[in-house]
Amino acid sequence: MRSAVRIVSFLIVVFFADAAHAGAPTDQTRQTVDKVFAIVRDPALKPAAKQQERREKLRQVIFPRFDFTEMAKRSLGPHWGRISSQQQQDFVRVFTGLLENAYAEQIETSEGEKVRYTREQIDGDNAEVFTKVITPKGEEVAINYKLHNVAGDWKVYDVVVENISLVNNYRSQFNRVLANASFDDLMRKMQQRSPDVKGSVSKG
Repeated sequence: MRSAVRIVSFLIVVFFADAAHAGAPTDQTRQTVDKVFAIVRDPALKPAAKQQERREKLRQVIFPRFDFTEMAKRSLGPHWGRISSQQQQDFVRVFTGLLENAYAEQIETSEGEKVRYTREQIDGDNAEVFTKVITPKGEEVAINYKLHNVAGDWKVYDVVVENISLVNNYRSQFNRVLANASFDDLMRKMQQRSPDVKGSVSKG
């Protein structure tokens, strides 16, 4: 799952973005950007002793913009319908923990990457926001957000980094594991990579 973790490390970097006028998906993302900036730049939250408080504040801002349940469902693919409701809840919880652990340190060590919103495409209740991340060395990384409209909020359900889909990447890895192991085996592997996630894994 290392390649997926490398991809998701861009998730929060993309929030350090140049302002650009666009439709609701981009505008709502920019609202999140402003809140993230306020937290990361707050001198009172910079000390190491404030790490837990800082990450909790970031979580409260960022999580509402991502539909982790939809991301988890799409990542598990057809296997989602073969597990119980409780197992689905457990999977979402552990999957979310994987993503959280992957980006937590990335955002706190950002070196001033900037992002250009290049365009926005809306098709009914689905949208895609196209961006380019500019690193301090001047390198460009294409990162696109796929979103869907949930009661008026545009929520991210996939991130595509240099034409590599986070959801597809995870789905391929999960399929490989489940081809030779049980769902409980998959959950144990995921929890090993996300040991801080609380709670036990329920069986079907």
